[in-house]
Amino acid sequence: MIVIVGAGPVGLVLALLLARQGVRSTVLDRQDAVYPLPRAVHLDDECARILQNAGVAAGFARISRPAAGLRLLDARHRPLAEFRRSQAVGVHGHPQAGLFDQPELEAVLREAVSASPLISLRLGTEVTGVDASGRVHCGTGVLEADAVVGCDGAGSVVRRALGARWRTLAGDQTWFVTDLLGEPPVRDQDFVEQICDPRRPATYLRVGERRLRWEFRLWPGETPGDLTARLGGLVDPWTHDGVGERQVLRTAAYTFRAVVADRWRRGRVLIAGDAAHLTPPFIGQGLGSGLRDAANLSWKLARVLRGQAGDDLLDTYQSERAPHATALIRLAALAGGLMASPAAPLAGIAGRSARLTGRILAGTGPPLRAGALTPPRRSRRTSLVGSLVPQFPTTETTMDEENHPRLDDLLGPGFALLTRGGPGPAGLRDLAARLGAVVLDTDAPELTRVHHWLIDNATDAALVRPDRVVVATAPARGAARNLGVMSV
Repeated sequence: MIVIVGAGPVGLVLALLLARQGVRSTVLDRQDAVYPLPRAVHLDDECARILQNAGVAAGFARISRPAAGLRLLDARHRPLAEFRRSQAVGVHGHPQAGLFDQPELEAVLREAVSASPLISLRLGTEVTGVDASGRVHCGTGVLEADAVVGCDGAGSVVRRALGARWRTLAGDQTWFVTDLLGEPPVRDQDFVEQICDPRRPATYLRVGERRLRWEFRLWPGETPGDLTARLGGLVDPWTHDGVGERQVLRTAAYTFRAVVADRWRRGRVLIAGDAAHLTPPFIGQGLGSGLRDAANLSWKLARVLRGQAGDDLLDTYQSERAPHATALIRLAALAGGLMASPAAPLAGIAGRSARLTGRILAGTGPPLRAGALTPPRRSRRTSLVGSLVPQFPTTETTMDEENHPRLDDLLGPGFALLTRGGPGPAGLRDLAARLGAVVLDTDAPELTRVHHWLIDNATDAALVRPDRVVVATAPARGAARNLGVMSV
């Protein structure tokens, strides 16, 4: 059994992914109810795909609304740059940007958790300490666990038990955040808007049909009360009537941090999500990084607990995820800094922000670096290794039709070998068999798009991990690459 400390989105998704692997877990949280105030509001299509594999795609689609993309505006709200995102289906099989209310997402996840016989959710249970041996101390006694994962946020008890320290990547920023309920502003607001104004950087987005969020940079000497008193004037450029008849749901100050823990594991005690890294919100990747942690860690824990791999497989969790998370944190911190930089001309702000934002909005996050399962990306011939396989629909229906079958529905919860024109090279086929991989011949009519993806990448076969990362390939007319993964 695995004990997960923290019943936020990352902890709940981890439990659901472990259950899909047949692994039991107990999730502990000191709160009895869902935290009522929204924090995360955005997930991209890659992370919606993780929710799909956790079994909650329909629930997430029900509570989220696609966003049209991002606009960068100057201090007078004149456009500097615009990045459109597909509101239908992106490369990972879902709308490229989904906006949502975090309490609603947590309710969806708790409903799914309560329906799983492999997950026990224990609320109102505060964890006071964790031993390196996996003993979890809480108000009700001591729990013995095969592994412990701390998904318990920035003040993580589990991180302290690891003796981990924060590594700071950029300075803190304090922002004033307000949520209003009522009629949306007069101009088209299917876009997230970021105001590049050295005097008052700001962000606006419409989370739901009538739920509106603004964020404004707080400068030293200012208090949330100062901006609350001026709220009507702050939002007036969007609404043209100040707060008007809209209900102010909350106002709060948040300190955005850019930090990564220097240690993510000691034995079988690990951390994930905000317990391992904190991300400024400017590119919308905070919760997404935590969900990627859960996807990466869940299948590795399952293989270790089933005796299919040694504990050294868990070494690849931090070596793969930390550089990836760090790259996104640096991008977010730089984007936030450019919004408020007094030294840079607006044209420079727009240009640099455009390049940074474009990398995120392209739906192609940084690939995994070298680990036990992913070698260095030394050449174009191995460029697929470490990247995600796209999730194409498995019928000839158009990409924007609802309820179309997706590739992951065929891949299942384990490894998979995608081939074209046969069973694949012997070495790669033997490795796939040892890993219990399903084999899909993409010559099948329903896999036409996958077949063309292999052709476009000059690849005859690709071995895909449970988290959909390509782990080994057989280049066209070449020998299979990265077969040194036998230990998994």
